[in-house]
Amino acid sequence: MAKKNVKPSGTGPLEKSIPQLQQAMEKGELSATSLVRFYLDRIEKLDKSGPKLNSVLETNPDALEIAKQLDMERKTTGPRGPLHGIPILLKDNIATADKLHTSAGSLAMAKSRAPRDAFLVERLRAAGAVILGKTNMTEWANFMTTGMKNGYSSRGGQVLNPHNPAFDTGGSSSGSGVSVAANLCAAAVGTETSGSILSPANQNGVVGIKPTVGLISRSGVIPISATQDTAGPMARSVTDAAVLLGAMTGIDPKDPATRASRGKFHTDYTQFLREDGLKGARIGIPRAYFYDRPSKEELEVVERAIKTLGKLGAEVIDPANIPTAKEVGELRYEVLLYEFKRDLNKYFKWLGPKTPIKSLKDLIRYNEDHPGQMLRYGQTLLLAAEAASGVDSKTYRYHRAKDLRLAKTEGLDAAFKKYKLDALLFPMYWGAAIGAKAGYPSICVPAGYTKKGQPVGITFLGKAWSEQRLVSLAYCYETSLKP
Repeated sequence: MAKKNVKPSGTGPLEKSIPQLQQAMEKGELSATSLVRFYLDRIEKLDKSGPKLNSVLETNPDALEIAKQLDMERKTTGPRGPLHGIPILLKDNIATADKLHTSAGSLAMAKSRAPRDAFLVERLRAAGAVILGKTNMTEWANFMTTGMKNGYSSRGGQVLNPHNPAFDTGGSSSGSGVSVAANLCAAAVGTETSGSILSPANQNGVVGIKPTVGLISRSGVIPISATQDTAGPMARSVTDAAVLLGAMTGIDPKDPATRASRGKFHTDYTQFLREDGLKGARIGIPRAYFYDRPSKEELEVVERAIKTLGKLGAEVIDPANIPTAKEVGELRYEVLLYEFKRDLNKYFKWLGPKTPIKSLKDLIRYNEDHPGQMLRYGQTLLLAAEAASGVDSKTYRYHRAKDLRLAKTEGLDAAFKKYKLDALLFPMYWGAAIGAKAGYPSICVPAGYTKKGQPVGITFLGKAWSEQRLVSLAYCYETSLKP
């Protein structure tokens, strides 16, 4: 994928897939140390200088030393697996017990260091990945206020789209999407509550996987919603996203939601990379409501993609409408307000007694005491969450049941059953909200560009625990676009 204004001439690791980087290291043509240096240099030239994309908040001061140790380990005992020595960037709401900070983009948390790695970080380190640094993001995962610009945080400022600074970056995993698109890392990890992986993946022309809730542990991730939050990979290809996804799965006693993944998760999703993955697949096109969202130019790209699916052997059911699509589109975020207050306060407690911010109330007060820095867009959602009653209230239970009924039972489940579908295909990221409320997985894959060079993607959405099927579908489509 060509990147405008950010891709210098030359060869080396640029645009190589994770398996290709591994092959180069196995042959002695590349080392983890030289790869880390390569990305640190690009971050300096493109993120901190030059176009100043502003997608990386901080780099790991120990990254080079970690890379050297992994290079030595490769020589002595061999690589641990496909991520050995591969530099990965993490969204700034994912805790690391090292010299990096975990702030959710907030100046109030700029000096906060976590007591332990998030479970997914433990998994990545065990797989031999190099944690290269933290990416900028929409502050508090875009749950601080309404009207905040995607990619803005008080700690990091505004992230810019590498294709064109006038284009939206998507949010809230803005920095993760931009850093991948600009080749500032081999791959990155984002998080999503409702569209926060799929949106920046689409806007930056990269692949993003939003897994089934519970496939990847959320322990150690600054939360919004226990019923919707998930982390997921963002990469330049379906192959790289599949490699990263498998490295992060597993049962975590600290996150009860992962128990449901027992017997359903895989540690290697590359086994599902099939060039004939769309052959015989039933793909539904939910025309009503969702296909009115894109612009005419964007829709043209999506319509070409739909025709390609048919040419690749898929049985395209068009339309395959979701009965509750409009009703789900009108749902608000009441459930998130209740869960955010409870879960964020738990996170502050997990940080320990030394953290200066000990509650959502403390955070609101800090912002009010520093209005010039903290309240550029206000904090309406923080205030609303603090005012919300507990999750045991009838109001919370009513809204949670309504979300599940409209998004899952009477919505997605009804469509999958009626049309006997393997997946639904949404334009860009417009199915994110309904998938999020149901807790179902999605994968966004680049489909083309508008005349102005703005990336346009398509999103496959499947039933719970169908990541392997989605990877297969997306890989087949992606492969068809290669010259």
